[in-house]
Amino acid sequence: ETGINAEYMGRTTVVKVPAAMTKKYSLQPSAKLKQVSAVTPLPKRVKKKGGSKGKARAVRDIITEVVGFAPYEKRIQELLRVGREKRALRFAKRRLGTHRSAKRKRDQMADVLRQQRSAKK
Repeated sequence: ETGINAEYMGRTTVVKVPAAMTKKYSLQPSAKLKQVSAVTPLPKRVKKKGGSKGKARAVRDIITEVVGFAPYEKRIQELLRVGREKRALRFAKRRLGTHRSAKRKRDQMADVLRQQRSAKK
């Protein structure tokens, strides 16, 4: 394989071409084109919107402990108490916007109820 410089839309890149094709089609590197290195892609961004760690998590826990739950969270807890998990999920999705965050909130409220039950015993 040989590298041939190709220019497309103002960018010069190296195209790898088998040696047989260069002989057959007479594709030879031009003297006008400069040698360039291969383009390395940028690292992918991680989807971590709203991820909380350490200090932020501790502050949120303290606020919840002092102030209590939001009205929509109380409603989700009530729906879970009477066994309407699907309705709780739909309600959370309406309030939060996405299915993933609604599932996370429903599981979080179920854990809170589980902890309250275990604390009573």
